[in-house]
Amino acid sequence: MKQILKKIVSIAMALVVLVSTMSFTYDLHFCGETLVDVALFSNADSCGMEKVSELKTTEDCSVSKKGCCSDKKVIVEGQNELKQSFDHLSFEHQLFITSYVCSYVNQFKVLHDKVVPFKNYSPPNVIEDIQVLDEVFLI
Repeated sequence: MKQILKKIVSIAMALVVLVSTMSFTYDLHFCGETLVDVALFSNADSCGMEKVSELKTTEDCSVSKKGCCSDKKVIVEGQNELKQSFDHLSFEHQLFITSYVCSYVNQFKVLHDKVVPFKNYSPPNVIEDIQVLDEVFLI
């Protein structure tokens, strides 16, 4: 079970590094205010309104009407540098890191099973038998 969990965590961390360093582009095609198509890594398909507006124009008409469709291209840039410098850490960050490391290391401290906490202490002196004094007996 522990090996499977390690493999799952390592694959998840590899995917996080891959996604954070990868750049990608997606296109959006709007017809008016309505989103018609979304395409990842390619151009978005149009809704066909450009073809309809081309058919309606005549050769002798010089006035051109702007179409209602628009395209939007969104570019998501990935991280270029994976190694970040730790030269300029604030005091709070240093304090947090040292306390985290100390608590993490002390978490795995092995305690022996045969530790007797009262080994160095002597037992109290018995003056009278307490069970007889209190008249408490097991039946």
